[in-house]
This record gives sequence, structure tokens and C-alpha cells, in this order.
Amino acid sequence: MYLINANTLELESVVGTPPKYAILSHTWGDNEVSYSDFQDTAKRQHQPRFKKIELTCRQAQRDGFEYSSSAELSEAINSMFKWYRDAQKCYAYLEDAPQELLGWTLQELIAPRKLTFYGPGWVSIGEKDDLSQVLELITGIDKSVLQHSQALSSISVVKRMSWAARRNTTRIEDVAYCLMGIFDVNMPMLYGEGEKAFERLQEEILKQTKDNSLFAWRASSNSAAYRGLFAASPDEFLQSYDIEPFPNLSGGKSPPSFTSRGSMLQNRGSFRRLAC
Repeated sequence: MYLINANTLELESVVGTPPKYAILSHTWGDNEVSYSDFQDTAKRQHQPRFKKIELTCRQAQRDGFEYSSSAELSEAINSMFKWYRDAQKCYAYLEDAPQELLGWTLQELIAPRKLTFYGPGWVSIGEKDDLSQVLELITGIDKSVLQHSQALSSISVVKRMSWAARRNTTRIEDVAYCLMGIFDVNMPMLYGEGEKAFERLQEEILKQTKDNSLFAWRASSNSAAYRGLFAASPDEFLQSYDIEPFPNLSGGKSPPSFTSRGSMLQNRGSFRRLAC
């Protein structure tokens, strides 16, 4: 991974354990600064979107960090959650605040322990901990998860899926790829596979968890007549936010096997909903 030296604004390659760093979380627009652009000192100064990188580095210096990072797609998405989780501080820059807050990336809300929101002109909006109750109402993500007082793994698979409902991505496959860190799974990225990516994500989740609540989804009205066991998108988990974890009765000792016709499970059962 490359980190930006906050003092020199130059990229430095990091091998092994990284130094303490702050990380930038932001929405991507047109003409973002690429790796090659960043290497061209003269060119990058004339790019409007380079300004937020400069602002990030200045803030990192004020907060006592020598390095900052701006995670991008060229980094392995499999490790993106880890980089946000391990950052000492995350700066979330919302160019169109507060509208962008409604569709903020899940992993960038959940992973960092310390996160500050900034609006246009780098004006501080507030800390994630202080805004956690509002964020819970907007996103559906439990306040306890946002504040890191409850382990993400203790939340049912189906509830975590419901957090991703009605969120949009530029590429179809990213609906699945951006959720890998939320479920602590890894899988190859195959752009061009379309909706198959979300099916593969569910297969990987099922291999890693004892929680069979993954199957508590509701097909949409325009679904195909035959669907199999897996949901077509996170939107089909929208109404499943209050379902508890449903443990595999085999204790997870025998993971499901997959065939061309679907998944073979050893146990079936009903799902329990939380009392309101």
C-alpha cells in the first residue's frame, strides 16, 4: 500500500506494519486524482479534486499524524475494511453534505473507531460517536456497532444485509464487493459477472458463518418464478432488519456444499424475530 507523507505530499510505499496514519473517506466524482496524476506534481496542482487531498494532509498534521491515506479501487477491495479499521483517524469529506450522508459507504461508517465528518470548505460537521443516534436513524446501523461497543460479528447476517438495502453502486458487481469487509469474507473480483457477484458473496458468507438467517429474505415483485436459495440483491433484505442470528443446528461443523442447483444444507428451521 502507498501512504501520503502529510508533510511533503509525496507517496511512500509501505511494506509490513504501517506507521500510524489518518485516512480519507470520500465519494468519487469525475476527474479524481489517479496514481499517475499524483506522480505528476505540476499536473495535480491544477486538478480541483486534489484540494481535498491537501486538506486531508493538513488535518492529519494538526492531529499529529505524519501519514494519510486515500483508499481507492486500485487497492485490493478485500483489504479495504482493514485499512479503515486500523486507521487512527478517518476524515469523511462530504462535498454535498448532508445529502451524501444518506448513501455513505457502509464499511467507511462502521470500520473506523474515530471518524470526523467534514462538509464543503472542510467545515467540521461532527464526530461519528456524537452523531451515532442520528446515523442509526438514517442508515439503520445499530448505534452500538457505530460506537464499537458491540461486535459486528454478533449482528445477524440478515440484519447486516438490510443495512445495504436501497444503496446504489456505479458498477453492478460492487454491490457485493463493497460488503466483503462487513462479513469478513474474501473472494476474487470478476468485473463483468454482473449479479452473479452477489450470489457468490452469499455462498462465501454461508461457508464462514453458523448463522443461517441469510435465507430470511423476501423476493421482490419482479423476481423470476424460480429463484433458488439466494437473494438477488440487498434490497430483498429490507424487511428483515429485526431477525436474530439463527444458528446452524449442526454447530457449523459441516459447512454446506454447493452444486449447480444450489446449496445442500443439513438443517432447516424457522426464524425468530426480535420482540418490538
